[in-house]
Amino acid sequence: MYRHILIATDGSSLASRGVAHGVQLAKALNAKVTLLTVSERFHTFSLNAAQLEETASSFKEHMTKEASKTLEEAARVAADAGVESALIHHEDDEPYQAIVRTAEGRGCDLIVMASHGRGGVSAMFLGSETLKVLSHSKLPVLVVH
Repeated sequence: MYRHILIATDGSSLASRGVAHGVQLAKALNAKVTLLTVSERFHTFSLNAAQLEETASSFKEHMTKEASKTLEEAARVAADAGVESALIHHEDDEPYQAIVRTAEGRGCDLIVMASHGRGGVSAMFLGSETLKVLSHSKLPVLVVH
């Protein structure tokens, strides 16, 4: 049925349940998995030039560390289940676009994601992102609560 499943995660506890569910589905179907996390880009707003370089660098470093941690945890779940996985981190201000684009570009035939992710300023994607994926994806989407 499904041979290649894209699992989107932001590292939240609900997203982790989505990872576990997607991995178990992949195992049952003998499908491979692409694990994806999307982080926001740095925005300048009202910084002066001296602040900008250091702040942008620190922000990118922090987001890269968080993305690596999120993907490592998801990869461990897949490995423990004996499921082959590829890890991808994208920076995008529109996470739903990165999710849909990655799924289509990698030849996935199913997207698995949580009903909502982290909230507030640290959000990588929100419940509204799930709705946008559902609206814009031509692929089936499995939403985990």
